[in-house]
Amino acid sequence: MRSRACIGLLLFLSACATRPPPPSARGTRSQRVANLQRAAALPWTDGGQCVVHEASEPWPVLVERCYQALDHDRIEFHDTAGRCAVASAGAGAMGVGLCVLVAPELVVGAVIVLGVVVVAVAIKEELDAYELRHSYPEEAGTSRGTKVASREAEAQRKPKLKPEPAGQDWQPPVPPVHVDQTGRASCEPVPVPHAGGDTSHNECADEFPPNRYPGMDVLVGGVRFDALQVGVRVLWEIKTQQFDSYSKFIRRREIETELEQIEREQDAAAACGYGYVIGVSTQAHKDALLGALPSLKIVVTGCKR
Repeated sequence: MRSRACIGLLLFLSACATRPPPPSARGTRSQRVANLQRAAALPWTDGGQCVVHEASEPWPVLVERCYQALDHDRIEFHDTAGRCAVASAGAGAMGVGLCVLVAPELVVGAVIVLGVVVVAVAIKEELDAYELRHSYPEEAGTSRGTKVASREAEAQRKPKLKPEPAGQDWQPPVPPVHVDQTGRASCEPVPVPHAGGDTSHNECADEFPPNRYPGMDVLVGGVRFDALQVGVRVLWEIKTQQFDSYSKFIRRREIETELEQIEREQDAAAACGYGYVIGVSTQAHKDALLGALPSLKIVVTGCKR
């Protein structure tokens, strides 16, 4: 049994050590896919059905709702960092296990899986489907810039069948991607299709700022934002979680996770000369974020998931 536990631990830690990509890549990956990939390293008794159903929620919410679907006979939790002694009291009967899993970063030795983990069927199917739907390159770079330039050249060779629209009906074209001499993404805004498949969230991102590129996220400085506001240099991050419905424990974990993302996006926006605004669905969500970082610019959108 001890040898099986060691093998499982090595496989689990190996997956966790290779999972986090660099900041620019994290900025372009949807929350849903990140949750699926994180859950793929754990054993599930329901084939991953609960995880797939809750994957669009923040990771702490997913864990709270799907915790009972874990194969508890094959998994052990250890509070190696000593931070769950108090927090586990707010997690109810799930205790230390929930506290360890919802942490933004996994501490080495905190989770031990016995045996080899085979990715749950439902999770694997969802990840495979996502890869098929998003086979285009998402990061701004030389290869994408070449492809965009080629498409524009081809479009110029085709005869125009009707005059281009003017006024409010006109939508900005997809710009080519510029890179600096180091090959890193520049500050040129690059529209890319909305990620994640969350229709309500995407509709809010399109309509509320309003979005200069409807149906599209935008890459700026290699980081993905939900919208670029029409007429001004302001980038938006949209949150449609029903924050009020979360327990106090989950609220704290959600704010911790969001602040990491917000810091990355703020830095990219400021470096490229853009403003940065966060849209949240409820006043409680706004108050919680401002309590953690008063300098944030936050708007209550009222958008529903």
